[in-house]
Amino acid sequence: MTLASKKLSLTINDKAIDAMDVPETMMMLDFLHEYLNLTGARMGCGQGICNACSVIVEHEDGTLQEARTCITGAHWFAGKKVRTVEGHAKRDASGAIVELSPVQQAFIEHFAFQCGYCTPGFVTGATVLMDQLKRNPVARADLEKTITDALDKHICRCTGYVRYYEAVRDLALNTPGLVKA
Repeated sequence: MTLASKKLSLTINDKAIDAMDVPETMMMLDFLHEYLNLTGARMGCGQGICNACSVIVEHEDGTLQEARTCITGAHWFAGKKVRTVEGHAKRDASGAIVELSPVQQAFIEHFAFQCGYCTPGFVTGATVLMDQLKRNPVARADLEKTITDALDKHICRCTGYVRYYEAVRDLALNTPGLVKA
């Protein structure tokens, strides 16, 4: 028995992925892992609850959206622009990292991870939040609630939440234009 497949093309980490045959029922997480060897998004719960599998969908208007890849079929992403955790840092022509994203750097400075399994999802969630704050700054008094609302859907088995929240709070407070007085 063969699985029904159809062509899938999209952009991942600014690289066009030409049309390739992908099973119609394949989840995006499996496509990333098995077809593209992008293994940063993690299988955590397999039910879309923990968000370890999250990636960013970059819309035409420039806004960012989190998408859970363990419960979303690969073909839902057809024609879309996707950023995985591997696409956050700036790289040189050889692929070596030359600069971490501000979120990644903040997480390192705060040692905002323990085992690191959930970190890709938190990087994704925090990056989407920073983008939202650039577009709609929040009052300082509302910052903690805003961070909580954005990151509460991410589950950390090691209970590293405090450091993730501190890293995101400090990044928001130290990035001009994200927080209003």
